[in-house]
Amino acid sequence: MTHPADDLLAGLSERQRDEVVAAWAAVEYGREPVEEIGFAALRDPALRETLRDVLRRTGRDLVRAAPRQWTSGFADEAREELVSRGWGALPEYDRAVLTTILVHSVAIPRSEGHLTDDSWASAVPTTVAELRSHTQLARGKLSEALQRLRTADLIRQTRSAGYVPGAQFHRLTPAARKLLQEELVLAAGPGSPLAAAIRAGRGEQ
Repeated sequence: MTHPADDLLAGLSERQRDEVVAAWAAVEYGREPVEEIGFAALRDPALRETLRDVLRRTGRDLVRAAPRQWTSGFADEAREELVSRGWGALPEYDRAVLTTILVHSVAIPRSEGHLTDDSWASAVPTTVAELRSHTQLARGKLSEALQRLRTADLIRQTRSAGYVPGAQFHRLTPAARKLLQEELVLAAGPGSPLAAAIRAGRGEQ
């Protein structure tokens, strides 16, 4: 059986092919981003580009999650196509809960200077009390939404029983990350100058 990326690997040595396949498996199936020190195909720029080409054959892309850490995610073109078809849309309750967690764990702390990098790692958990207050969901519906979001790895629970973004957010490409950050600004501060600038940049009123 042939693989859709066999032609991309044909010019590599057996060892190089093995390195690319090992790195591909790590970034595609690893829950967390992987350290490049453990994979020659992530350290070597030429092999890394081959790996990126292999991923793109299936609508995926190589994503730098942090300095010297890598994962994979949907390529921007594939993401746009999936969104246009309504694939992967979250139920209304889940969207409300996830948005609240992103606003309180990422958007607000970043606006206050507590988060200075571009990652989604947050040490500011959103409490259950905040979720109940801002989503106004009944206890049972809130628990069900939290369970679904945890199962999808979109959120994780901290030791303090609060919630922060999950590992799936590491898989966002720079373009997807920028889009989501803009949406958070529009949700958290629709009347702010930054929100106005975002709307102007999009040609919106």
